[in-house]
Amino acid sequence: MPQTPDKRKVENDAAEPVAVAEPVDISTSLSMAVDHSKLDKALVGGVAWTASGKWLSQLITWTTTLIVARLLAPSDYGMVGMAVLCLGLVTLFSEFGLGTAIVTLRDLSDDQISQLNTLSLLLGLIGFSICLAAANPIGKFFKTTGLPLVVKVMSLAFVISAVRTVPYSLLQKNMRFKLLAVIDGLQSLVQAISTLLFAFLGFGYWALVLGNLSVSVASTGLTLIWKRQHFAWPRLSMLREPLVFSWHLVVATLGWYIYDNSDFLIAGRVLGPSPLGVYTMAWTLAHSPVDKLTVVVNRVTPSILSSAQLDFGALRRYLRTITEGLALIVFPATLGMALVANEFVHVALGLKWGGVVLPLELLALHAVIRSNVVLVVPFLNVIRETRFVMWNSLAALIILPASFYVGSRWGTGGIAGVWVFVYPFLQIPFYWRLFQRINMSIADYLQALWPALSGCILMAIAIELVKRQFSPDSPTYLQLATEIIVGAVVYAVFLTSVHQSRLRVFLQLVNNFRYNKT
Repeated sequence: MPQTPDKRKVENDAAEPVAVAEPVDISTSLSMAVDHSKLDKALVGGVAWTASGKWLSQLITWTTTLIVARLLAPSDYGMVGMAVLCLGLVTLFSEFGLGTAIVTLRDLSDDQISQLNTLSLLLGLIGFSICLAAANPIGKFFKTTGLPLVVKVMSLAFVISAVRTVPYSLLQKNMRFKLLAVIDGLQSLVQAISTLLFAFLGFGYWALVLGNLSVSVASTGLTLIWKRQHFAWPRLSMLREPLVFSWHLVVATLGWYIYDNSDFLIAGRVLGPSPLGVYTMAWTLAHSPVDKLTVVVNRVTPSILSSAQLDFGALRRYLRTITEGLALIVFPATLGMALVANEFVHVALGLKWGGVVLPLELLALHAVIRSNVVLVVPFLNVIRETRFVMWNSLAALIILPASFYVGSRWGTGGIAGVWVFVYPFLQIPFYWRLFQRINMSIADYLQALWPALSGCILMAIAIELVKRQFSPDSPTYLQLATEIIVGAVVYAVFLTSVHQSRLRVFLQLVNNFRYNKT
């Protein structure tokens, strides 16, 4: 999918084996006892199917992008990029967090869901209307005559996607992860074919516009084939709880959206285009492993956690298990990037990108922290702490941009340093509130991180020893390859020998899922 670059949650703590289960239809009351084996199977299966769908979509996306990029001009991508930038904030408000509310709030009646379905459509129409009104001013701001029509056409996606929001969320709530993965793969295929066809026919930037619009059409159409929901006129007296819940989500997301992009804004405004390009490259390299994995996990976990939201023992177990599983993959990938940043940049990007090294080292450390924080927020949402998340997001909105501005005095490294030395302190309240609510100790949480953390410590020592064996005249590519191989081998051997029992638990979950899959 051609895109413009962008940066953009009954007491029983014992791990239980996974048993046979069909897709779980969560439509019973909250008082029902949690079936841990079904949730375990749904979690493993959901991650597997979602990851497969995402990777297939990513493969189709990049293949299409490489072909279309040869047929279109950079200005075509710039035209669509300007439209996407303007539509981003409207998207946050048009969705209004209704999908997350439906997945999380288990006691919504069918009548309330039908009312939310109508409200979703109304919000889509409002978003569409706002874009129609803003299209001409946006064109004048960017001094681009063709932009208003592009904004108007692309804003049709608000109405089309609004019809999909509630049915799609119900599929998530019912843990139909295999079906959702199929939908994601098919919509990517539809977009790829339509974009390529229009590009070959000489449509220029309209190939990208119509290709992006085809995603909304395909996704909505495919979703409605398997799941439909009635409409009912919204009565605010019946929707107070989901609307308050959604409002907290919207404000928190808006705060995150602004502060998470304020480093780019300040780097470009204070330091200039070239340092911004360096910083953008460093961010992309540092966060690619985190973004790919957390997107998969955060697609699956809300419905799993929602099913166990009254079972704090189950929540503690899932927090430990998912944290440990993510850490085992993310920690070596991101910390490894920090350790070999100098050699990697010189080999992969060339000497002209030497300025990427310092921010890449710092942002890779931030990626480790971020990989855990993005998991904590869905747990807070499911135990109805959205108001707490909202106020912390607003606090970060004040503190982080100011810190980025001060850090810009030391260049891109100073801005990246804020993510390492300021951001973690802003996340402490999240952990404190979550641990307090689900009765989890800090030691219990750190124990889940220890296998990956201890392995990374040994890996870092091994890579540092390797560095000292090479002279300044040694080929950089040979040094990089040796560091990567030695680091990976040391990490893998350490885990399989010292933390074998923990790895066996994860392998058992996967094997049981494969054995029981029907």
